[in-house]
Amino acid sequence: MSQAPHPERLRAFIGALAELIDANPREGDLLHRGGKLLGQLVTHDDWLPDAFAQPDPERYQQFLLHADSRQRFSIVSFVWGPGQRTPIHDHRVWGLIGMLRGAEVSQGFGRAADGALAAQGTPVQLLPGQVEAVSPRIGDIHQVSNAHEDQVSISIHVYGANIGAVRRAVYQPDGREKPFISGYSNACLPNIWDLSKEKSPAL
Repeated sequence: MSQAPHPERLRAFIGALAELIDANPREGDLLHRGGKLLGQLVTHDDWLPDAFAQPDPERYQQFLLHADSRQRFSIVSFVWGPGQRTPIHDHRVWGLIGMLRGAEVSQGFGRAADGALAAQGTPVQLLPGQVEAVSPRIGDIHQVSNAHEDQVSISIHVYGANIGAVRRAVYQPDGREKPFISGYSNACLPNIWDLSKEKSPAL
């Protein structure tokens, strides 16, 4: 598996985010400061290994890039084929979404008085370098789609848990929930920790 030219960018983000979480900030501060860190990461498009940027013709891909050893956060790449979209879904934990390539559109939803789901606000389009936050406190139900019908888009998501193992829900328009656990699309993790390859002396 080929390594991206600058894995140190993801390593630095992981370290900075772990330090931020260690400080136990309030959620609003965590999302604000964590969003700035993620924004710095996605302003560079030279660190994501190609193996975790591959689309699938049938559905979007969710590749795990890092899972915190204490399950406090996880980092994934979402790879959207042309025109692909999620169902309406929730997360049950805080999340940050940073756009790396292409663009995506997110439409938030809330419950009406009869329990049905209704779109809330105008759709939000994310472009490279931009970041959006979600959480049960500020709004956690949305539908996301690739803004492009003719190209791949990639976003980097950070969640306040091992998101692939979280029991959450997809929603019907009438508000009915269907539980699901997303899992991940990859069978292995990117090897961003082998510093020996970066520091090996010439032979």
